[in-house]
Amino acid sequence: MALFNIKKKLEYIKEKPFRLEKEIQDLTEENLKIILGLDFVKSEFALNNFRIDTLAFDKEANAFVIIEYKRDKNFSVIDQGYAYLSLMLNNKADFILEFNENLDKTLKRNDVDWSQSRVLFISPAFTNYQREAINFKDLPIELWEVKRFENNIISYDQIQKAGSQESIKTISKTDHTIDNVAKEIKVYSEQKHLEKVNEEIIELYEKFKSAIQNLDNLEIKPKKKYIAFVSGRNVIDILPQKKALKMWINMSKGELDDAKKITRDVSTTGHWGNGDYEIQTNNDDDLEYILSLVKQSIKKNKK
Repeated sequence: MALFNIKKKLEYIKEKPFRLEKEIQDLTEENLKIILGLDFVKSEFALNNFRIDTLAFDKEANAFVIIEYKRDKNFSVIDQGYAYLSLMLNNKADFILEFNENLDKTLKRNDVDWSQSRVLFISPAFTNYQREAINFKDLPIELWEVKRFENNIISYDQIQKAGSQESIKTISKTDHTIDNVAKEIKVYSEQKHLEKVNEEIIELYEKFKSAIQNLDNLEIKPKKKYIAFVSGRNVIDILPQKKALKMWINMSKGELDDAKKITRDVSTTGHWGNGDYEIQTNNDDDLEYILSLVKQSIKKNKK
């Protein structure tokens, strides 16, 4: 990715490569909440002859996240990623103990959604082989490229999957580690959320999805309970139901200007999505107005 500084004419900004993995690790750990929206738990967590670079926790998913940093390119993201996930699933008590000791909180085994565990590899570059290796629809492994430039600009970019519909289970039959992990850890997709939805609601979801993405270049991140539209933080979360769409605008009570009063206050009730404003609809009559509410959320949550 080429960067330029705009003066009277474009001025090329050179990349300033990291010399050590530790530089990437320190930078990421110090800014974990800003970069990835995760809570830092432990650096260099050692267990059973393994050493995890960074152990983090995803509050939104109630799940642990393992982060590894790489400068060399000679490693298998599949083998290493599943080895760490297997370590976690076989030693759940140790991970919970580490969380409680470092964050001074009381997390119980049943408080963790182990099915949403994942591994992140962060590196200045990945090979084509490694990029191709993550092209499974249900792979709980993410690749993130980090770049540093001479003007102190840092970029973190997630490498997107190429839209493969193949399941990791196709190769798990010959690998017991992958097979055992795949039985417990689940990766959700838009398709999974739309499986039990009628055609009218699928069409309605696609219309809302297209309109929301046109407002800003929002990233779609399917979660266990909903589909998140993200720009730094969650902007709006959508749950396709059998006969309606349920949506949550990620703004706190009193922040949203809803002149038509079409949202419901869920600030004191249990709900899945982010934010205190809930909308349920089975048509697109209020599409333009709902988009005006989403714009307010983008303005607040975009980084």
